[in-house]
Amino acid sequence: MKNESGEIQPGGWICANCGVPLELLPADAIYMGSSFQVDLPRCPACGVTFIPQELAEGKMLEVEKLLEDK
Repeated sequence: MKNESGEIQPGGWICANCGVPLELLPADAIYMGSSFQVDLPRCPACGVTFIPQELAEGKMLEVEKLLEDK
């Protein structure tokens, strides 16, 4: 989920493994040797990261295409 300013929010998601609410925490995204740190909804107990569909199909796809074109 996004707030009014377009930032990703945890959105009340619960970790299926731990039953703990997800928190917005730093996560490393690595693709083709490039690493990016982004804040994503993650389980504070086990570290499972939730990537919202709009991020995976939108911004991440754009970055993927830019990196592949280099």
